[in-house]
Order: sequence, then structure tokens, then C-alpha cells
Amino acid sequence: MDKPTEKLLRRFRVEAGKGFRLRDHAPDDTGGLDLDKDGAAEQLQRGVQYLSTQQDMLYAQDRWSVLCIFQAMDAAGKDGAIKHVFSGVNPQGCHVAAFKAPSATELDHDFLWRHVAALPQRGQIGIHNRSWYEEVLVARVHPSVLANQKLPPRLVGKRIWDERLEDIAAFERYLTRQGVVVLKFFLNVSREEQRKRFLSRIEEPEKNWKFSAADVGERAHWDAYQDAYEQAIRATATEQAPWYVVPADRKWFTRLVVVAAIGRAMEGLGLHYPEVTPAQRAALMQAKEALAG
Repeated sequence: MDKPTEKLLRRFRVEAGKGFRLRDHAPDDTGGLDLDKDGAAEQLQRGVQYLSTQQDMLYAQDRWSVLCIFQAMDAAGKDGAIKHVFSGVNPQGCHVAAFKAPSATELDHDFLWRHVAALPQRGQIGIHNRSWYEEVLVARVHPSVLANQKLPPRLVGKRIWDERLEDIAAFERYLTRQGVVVLKFFLNVSREEQRKRFLSRIEEPEKNWKFSAADVGERAHWDAYQDAYEQAIRATATEQAPWYVVPADRKWFTRLVVVAAIGRAMEGLGLHYPEVTPAQRAALMQAKEALAG
């Protein structure tokens, strides 16, 4: 990875949560880049092509897996980022899971259960559109969500959010020790930009299906969510499982940061196609002779 790109990523990568403050990260930051629409699209395409090459080797090598977690406020652009960044990957080596409100069956298990079932196998890229972090975000902001989880009352104490964050950090540490590369993206949109995007969903007929009145209601809890995200990033950002606090007011820039971050992580795995042993080479030659005959 070239030095300018690495310098740009360092601007948004959080590897140590102590002292992290969300207000230090501007949602409209573009890292000094000034690209027009065509220039941004060209740069994104280069990143997509590189990611495609890396994914092919990841799949063939069958040793590592990559888990990309996307968290954000509504209308921050998670779906669009996923669509564009992963547009060049082979679907056979990619698994997408979008987590909505838990079902009755899921509520009868621990909060990690449904997420564990969706983890990528070796050789795959896993994409989680929302994740176990909802259990320290929406559940923290809305007490009724926690109440529906049917925990024994004695376990719901003042430290429950600290305990859950400890559990998440420990689980992510476990995953990294098992060959799972954990990358967490918080798409950091401003409240004003969210307002504009909601209005766009209302005013443009082809976007009406994206709009939900409940999303507007959640805006009343904006500060509570910002605080919950800040607490989550502080408690779980590590060198092994970093957070990327990605400015989301400019969609083109959001996608460039995400594709560059994933490319950087995969570049560090030393991926390569499996080497052919002498015995396998001999078998290939025999097969070639048989086919030539």
C-alpha cells in the first residue's frame, strides 16, 4: 500500500479506544482529497479490482477469513457502501448477513448466538450489515429491547453495558486468534446530512421504499446514540480488531476509505495461491498427456 493511502487510513483508524471522542471526527472530512465524480469512480474501481484479486487468493488459500462489520445511523450509506465496494468479488467467496430485530427463537439464546451462526468460513469474506454491536446501541438507547431479552433480573445490573462490551472485545480477540480478520466500520454521518437524505427518500418516488417513519422517530435519540457509539468504540477498538470511523457525508469518500481499509488488511495476510507439490505436478502432467491424446 502506498504511503499517502496509509496516511489517509491512519486518520480514521482507531486501534486504541482510550480517550476516543466521536466529536473529534468530522462527518464531512475528505482527508484533503478533491476528486470529481469521474476521478472518484476511477479510484474506487481500482480498489474494487484489487479487492477482487485478493479475494480470489483468500478463497483459494482457504486459511484466513475476513469479517467486515458495518454500523451506522439510518441513511448513513451502509447498503450503498456494501454494494459498491464488493461489486467485484466472487459471490462464492462472500457471505452477507443483515441483522434486523431478533426473532422469538433468537431471543431464547444469548445475544451473540445468531451472529456466530453467520460468521464467514475460512476463505470467505463475511459482511455483517449491523452486528452484535446493536446489543450495546439500540438496546442501550431503548430499555424495552433489553427487557424483551428475558435475562434473569439479577444479571441486569448497572454494569451490564460494560460487561457486554467486555464480552464483545473478548469474543473479537478470540476470533482474531482463529484466523478471522475483524474490521469494523462506523459510517459517521451528520444529523443535517441524514435529514437531507430522509427528505430525498420522501421526495423521489424511486426512493420511497427506503423511507420509514420510525427512522425519523429515532432522530430524537441522536445524542444517546452518539454517546453509545462512543462508548462502544472506546471499549472495543484494538490493533487486532480496529474500528474505522469513516466520514459518511460524502458517499464517494466513504466508499474509498472502506475499500482501501479492506485492501490494506488483506494485503497484510501474505495471501497466495496454493503451491503445487511435485506429486501434484506429476499428476497434472499425466492428465495433460491423457487429454492431449
